[in-house]
Amino acid sequence: MRKFIISFILLNTINLTTVIANEARIAVASNFTNTIKVLAEKFQMQHDGKLVLIFGGTGKFYAQILNGAPFDAFFAADIRRPKLLEQQQIALPNSRFSYVKGKIVLFSPKINYVDVAGNVLKQQTYNYLAIANPKTAPYGEAAKQVLIKLGLWETLRFKIVRGENIGQAYQFIMSGNAELGFVALSQITQAGININGSYWEVPTDLYQPIVQQAVLLSHNPIAKKFVEFIQTTEEAKEIIQSFGYEIP
Repeated sequence: MRKFIISFILLNTINLTTVIANEARIAVASNFTNTIKVLAEKFQMQHDGKLVLIFGGTGKFYAQILNGAPFDAFFAADIRRPKLLEQQQIALPNSRFSYVKGKIVLFSPKINYVDVAGNVLKQQTYNYLAIANPKTAPYGEAAKQVLIKLGLWETLRFKIVRGENIGQAYQFIMSGNAELGFVALSQITQAGININGSYWEVPTDLYQPIVQQAVLLSHNPIAKKFVEFIQTTEEAKEIIQSFGYEIP
């Protein structure tokens, strides 16, 4: 079995001039972390070269790419940033594609804490509710849309704690800093693994569809093969769906 590399690089520590041969740097939206780790492992069983996966918020990645961060591909949590990169002629022409459609859930690690209809939100027996930053994170914007439609955005503004991205929002919940919060379904779902806790899968009519797109940012052959693996193979599609995503 070939080895694969997953690197947790802080965005503000990236060396913008360092590029290593036979390696592809993939910027990945936080919600897709668990899924792409499995995809990368499967891919590396069949291909040479190294995949370096860097996780973070879509908005921050976009800003870094504009400033020359040496990423070879970008898996965003929305359509807007990849489309902008295409229009700005930073992304390779005709490389933009939709790779998943995400869902949000109201989640707590406490068993039976979140009811199946999400009424716990209105009961307000909790101190803090975690969401990703709506200004930079698409899943945070979706959570805000849900709360607005439920008439709770203003009511809960003093209980809301904002993570930099959906990964940090999830950490707030798991650490106990917030009793519950809105996260991606993919963060608590994987085929064959029981979920510890309770959750409400938010009806999709309460938020705009979360269609996620990816683009190639260089002609790196490893990145290109990895993108093709995700786009075209049934193996990749099955892995993606096992984490609760829909294939657009």
